[in-house]
Parts: sequence; C-alpha cells; structure tokens
Amino acid sequence: MSDRRTGILEAATRVIARRGVRGLRMGELAAEAGVSTALIYYHFTDRAGTLRRTLEFISDRADHYTAEQEPSPRSEDPRTDLERVLLRELQDTSEVRENSTAWGELRATAVFEPDLREELARSTHTWVHDIAELLARANPTGTAPAHAAAAERLTALIEGLSVRWLSGSLPLDHARRLLRGAVETELERKRRVGPPGGPGRITDG
Repeated sequence: MSDRRTGILEAATRVIARRGVRGLRMGELAAEAGVSTALIYYHFTDRAGTLRRTLEFISDRADHYTAEQEPSPRSEDPRTDLERVLLRELQDTSEVRENSTAWGELRATAVFEPDLREELARSTHTWVHDIAELLARANPTGTAPAHAAAAERLTALIEGLSVRWLSGSLPLDHARRLLRGAVETELERKRRVGPPGGPGRITDG
C-alpha cells in the first residue's frame, strides 16, 4: 500500500473516531490527510469505497497491535498467548482508542448502510477465526464448533467492554479483569463434560 493511500486511511480513521461515520465528508478527509479530494476518489472511487477500505485498514491495524511482539510468538503456555492477544484490544494508547472507536462507529453505521455489512462480516469472521485457533491451542481436546462459539462470545464481549471503557462507563482495569474472567470461564466450560443422561463432571482435558 502506498504511503499516500495509507495516509488517507489513517486520516479517515481519525475523522470517523472523532466525528462518526456521518461526519466523514470528502472535503474534510482531504484536509485531514493533506491531499486533494480528486486523489481520494482516484484511490477509493467514492465515499462507500473509502468506508470499506477504512474498515479493512482498521482490521489490519488491530491485527498488528494484537500480534505477538516477542521474537518467539508462541509461549509454552497457549492460555497466556490467548489472554495476551485479547487484552491487547484493551490498551490505553491513542492507536487502540482511535481504532476501537472507529470500529464501533462503523459497526453501528452498518445497521443503516448495507454496503458496509459484507466487509464488516468478513473482518469479524477473520477475527473470530483467529481467536478460535488460539482457543484450540489452549484446549486441544475441544471441538471446532465449541471453539468458534467461544470466540464469538469473547470477541463480542471485547466490543462491548471497549464501548463502555471508551465512553467512560467502565474503568479500563475493571474491563480487563472482566475479560480475564471470561477467558477463565470459557476454558473451564470446555473442561466440563456431561455424559448422556448424567450430571456434568470435570475432566483433566
């Protein structure tokens, strides 16, 4: 991706985070990015195209800051890896605040703008799939459908916690504690096996 194109998408993310999707005007975006409106249309065709590519950019940037930063990405404890990746969605940095706010604005707008839904569904599916893979490493005996369902719950929780934290309804430390508790609950749930016709029991798996 060219530096100019990246700069436009970074500017679009800032404008959406600050003013919402409805506040994104090509003229304001051009001023924010320091380019002409003609260049924006050249790269993204129209406003709808700009929004779709911005959503893709936000998703890719989240992948970057949640990725492992250590030389050896995977530790000897898959559960630690899972928790670390999830908690990186709740960091008090300008990048995470901006990204999470813009993501929430785009998701809310997709209720009224069908053009956004396909890209949003694709990005969400990728996110859920990635978390399901981490859950599978943390609990190899679990089933793929169970991991996918747990990933759906955890990613939905992160979105809700982010909104409450960013809007000042929930302290960040408490949001992170709630997320850790949810991870614990999901992993413990997978250790509960209910034999047909009998009560559930705890296994070592």
